[in-house]
Amino acid sequence: MTRKNRQNNGCSCDLDRDIDLASGVQQLLFPRSSPVCDWCCIGIKNRMAQGLGGDYFDFIKMSDGCQTLYIGDVTGHGLHASIVMSLIYGFIHRASLDLCDPLAVVTGVNRFLRSFASRSEELDHFFSTTLFFAIIDPRSLRMHYTNCGHVQPLIRRDRQIIRLETSGPPLGFFENPDITQGAFEFSPGDRLLLYTDGISEAVNARDEQYGNHRVEASLLEIEGDHLEFLDAAHQRMIDFGSITPPLDDCTSIVLDFHKPLAGAVN
Repeated sequence: MTRKNRQNNGCSCDLDRDIDLASGVQQLLFPRSSPVCDWCCIGIKNRMAQGLGGDYFDFIKMSDGCQTLYIGDVTGHGLHASIVMSLIYGFIHRASLDLCDPLAVVTGVNRFLRSFASRSEELDHFFSTTLFFAIIDPRSLRMHYTNCGHVQPLIRRDRQIIRLETSGPPLGFFENPDITQGAFEFSPGDRLLLYTDGISEAVNARDEQYGNHRVEASLLEIEGDHLEFLDAAHQRMIDFGSITPPLDDCTSIVLDFHKPLAGAVN
């Protein structure tokens, strides 16, 4: 091996170590475990396409006892997406300390991203994301939410699927996007599924997409608790022949609702 080749090999090894380290740091941003709640059970499954990625999610318990949850997907995947994801992650955590208002939080995220996008016409589209952001009151099981361009969340109630409509465009593209806030009241026995498009757009060797219809079928057909559901749903993707590692980041979150906490509010 020539000196030049040894130098190049050394740079490659250093880069690989740096990416592994960055991946480890990114994983520290995510919750180490699901929140333990009396009023619901929460499960998560996350796979990155390249070790580093643009999917992000978290749960923040508010000072008034309400539960914030969000899931988002930055444009692209890999190293650049992980950088933008980290910026958004930090902004949401700081904003959520002062704001108990999904609409205010997501409009703040949009202004934050636009402040970076305006600096480069070449890279501006990378400072964009889909985002579902919600706050649930465990005393009433009522959720206020915004869904900015994200895959429609699904609710299984009895043997039916309820889809939560999109309430605004993806964030980071427009200075003053038209975003509205929605509300939904859960009942004991409901199951909420949040996921990113890396799941529905996963392909197999025949270049067939997994599709939202298969996600919905899984939600209707798979029984068991929240963790059993996630394992079985993942196995269905394997049986479908989804390429491994995935071409895009894949994240799914499931919430199984129980009885509301005492002291219900209207």
